[in-house]
Amino acid sequence: MIQFVSMTTQLALPHDFSHQPPEGYSYEVTEYRKNFIAIWIINHGKFSYTDTPPRSIWGFYNTKKECYHAPINSTKHGDTVDLDNTRPYTAMPLNLNPLEAAFV
Repeated sequence: MIQFVSMTTQLALPHDFSHQPPEGYSYEVTEYRKNFIAIWIINHGKFSYTDTPPRSIWGFYNTKKECYHAPINSTKHGDTVDLDNTRPYTAMPLNLNPLEAAFV
């Protein structure tokens, strides 16, 4: 009798990913495309309508070019972003006017 063992590699966050997950959250990495990984943020709060914690797309990482991309949605990556301009909850850049940017 031949048994097949599923060999899955555990994907890790990129080496330069500097964010720590906020309290009650964690990050998960999944394969997105050949040279891209998707970074998800998982909310571990108590929800009465589901057994699995909800997750949202944080952003995407190009493993070949070693750069981050903001998400357009969970299945499509957008423009390149600087990691310093991202937040622990999302890679979406803030669209601030000059007055708002002075207070951030």
